[in-house]
Amino acid sequence: MPKKRVVVALSGGVDSSMAALTLQEAGHEVIGVTMRLWATNEATSSSKSQFPNPARNIIDAEQTCHKLGIPFHILDFEREFKEHVIQYLIREYTQGRTPNPCISCNQYIKFGFLLEHALALDADYLATGHYARVEHRDNAYHLLKGVDPDKDQSYMLYTLTQKKLARTLFPLGNYSKRQVRDLAREKGLPAAGKPSSQDICFVAADYGTFLSQHVTTEPGDIVDGQGKVLGKHRGAAFYTIGQRHGLGLSTARPLYVTRIEPSTNRVVVGDESQLGSSSLIAVNLNWASGKSPSQPLSVNVKIRYRSPEAPATIHPQADSVNVVFDQPQRAIAPGQAVVFYQGNEVIGGGTIQIAQKSHQS
Repeated sequence: MPKKRVVVALSGGVDSSMAALTLQEAGHEVIGVTMRLWATNEATSSSKSQFPNPARNIIDAEQTCHKLGIPFHILDFEREFKEHVIQYLIREYTQGRTPNPCISCNQYIKFGFLLEHALALDADYLATGHYARVEHRDNAYHLLKGVDPDKDQSYMLYTLTQKKLARTLFPLGNYSKRQVRDLAREKGLPAAGKPSSQDICFVAADYGTFLSQHVTTEPGDIVDGQGKVLGKHRGAAFYTIGQRHGLGLSTARPLYVTRIEPSTNRVVVGDESQLGSSSLIAVNLNWASGKSPSQPLSVNVKIRYRSPEAPATIHPQADSVNVVFDQPQRAIAPGQAVVFYQGNEVIGGGTIQIAQKSHQS
């Protein structure tokens, strides 16, 4: 690739730092950008803050830029982050669904507002430290899995469009996490030994504490499938489909959350056999491949970030798809993303609206 101007999203961590170094060593003009997503006084108001320390992350990112000798910018996206990530998260939990804030952040913040800013700087590309790949062939851009199966983050990126993929680089897609750590130490990057962020990177303390301070939720009944009250829950937002632990029930057999009813503020529990679903309906679709199928299509499907792929057939409808699994899948949670793969490629995905229960026991 000829020399290009590339804006790199720097979190202060090892992955984004190595992304910047990799691009610099390839001869590109690299600009480091860090996003401020939380006000510093809010994040550091107590020693047990629920938020990460943005000031620390900004300092770490700046040190990386100093080490590499590249420009460093700070962008304040606090308002945008609260609107598109935090408010979305609160709204979904209030409606009894299980959101994925990382996907929303990628869609609206990183590859929305930040990408627009990068292009305003006359950059050719925005690069991040995601473990995924983009290939251009056959007059299209293809979103592919990262080669490290334990770190592959393509699931989190299904909302990228062809237009965005054309302006996106993932320099770490062909590396394993261990290789990235080793190279960072070898090159003397300041973030080489910094721990990786958690799945919910903007929450430093317990996730339940975060929810309790942001989601208005009231105690209610835990009931079985016939409506018999078995106990009390502390707020429906603290539960998700398939959950077994933390129910506070004393029963002869294990019980799992099978349904959340925001209208009645009830959490419904049942046997594990009731968790199976033979199909689901997905909405808010995006076809990363640039082609929406017009006929039924055989794919592999992920219903959660860490779930294994499951073979299925997607049946396109007007504004949704019906995903029919070859074998029933366990604990499908409305609000989560379902992502469609063919081989190593993400062809698209959407938001799970409803799961159709399996009749198998």
